[in-house]
Amino acid sequence: MTDMGAIAVRLGLYLDLMALFGLAAFALYALRGEERRFNGAVALGPWLWGSVALGAVLSLAGLAMLAAGMAGVPLASVDLASLEMILGGASVGTAWLVRMAALLIALVAIFALRKRAALALSLIMVAAATALASLAWAGHGAMDEGAVGWLHLVADIVHLWAAGIWVGALLALMLLVFRRRASLDRAHLVLSYRVLDGFSLIGTITVGAIIVSGVVNSWLLVGPANVLKLPESLYGQLLIAKLALFGAMTGLAAANRFRLVPAFERSLEAADHVKALQALRRSLTIETGCAIAVLALVAWLGTLEPPASAMGLQG
Repeated sequence: MTDMGAIAVRLGLYLDLMALFGLAAFALYALRGEERRFNGAVALGPWLWGSVALGAVLSLAGLAMLAAGMAGVPLASVDLASLEMILGGASVGTAWLVRMAALLIALVAIFALRKRAALALSLIMVAAATALASLAWAGHGAMDEGAVGWLHLVADIVHLWAAGIWVGALLALMLLVFRRRASLDRAHLVLSYRVLDGFSLIGTITVGAIIVSGVVNSWLLVGPANVLKLPESLYGQLLIAKLALFGAMTGLAAANRFRLVPAFERSLEAADHVKALQALRRSLTIETGCAIAVLALVAWLGTLEPPASAMGLQG
């Protein structure tokens, strides 16, 4: 499996499964009643359908690329025996099967979205959380054994879930503020403000979970003795870039919460929302771009050996 191919598939899976999980969660904690309908303000149905389908395609592509890499053959030469060997004899195969089963459950649940939205979304969220967690089983989070191994795996899963909440919220907010109705329909504008304002608590918890789980992961992957040596390795340079982008995202989120959203509220009261809406759109676009860049770096980091492992510090 080529590094570029692995990075592209991993990035696609991160974005897709986080969007599926985060969007379902967003609909539960931020939307109400008819707002959760299949083709409502956020057009939940089409996005959830698309995420499930894309997740299955990317998972199949990743499995084929992994089999090609392990067998040392071109992708076109992968046979059924190679796929069965991975699925039947490695933890990554078990993780793949769990992910596909979870995506199937999510697919079935989408059919109930029109009639029992809250129940369907709850089932989709749980299934998507399982699919997202399966990525940790095939990554650095599964590299240790014993108690340290469980700590690492749990921290990695929490990190993925918290990031998924953030990514899903960004997607939903972008869909809200960029929809044509956002410029014309006052009811849609009021909904957008309510959701933006209500996300503040969830956002704060999410950032805290990312920081705590990130510290645990960094401690296990890098090790205290290697912190000052990070700029000397590609892994360290990418990690520093990731932290810088995360800091930028946190700053943008804080600006949204304490400056742009209150300004948007005042603009609605004054019936002059155009500039405030444009500022929110610009900030959310930049924040989303940073999120994609962070996940691209995470996907790249997943193909590299972490410093603590290279130095023999992991048990």
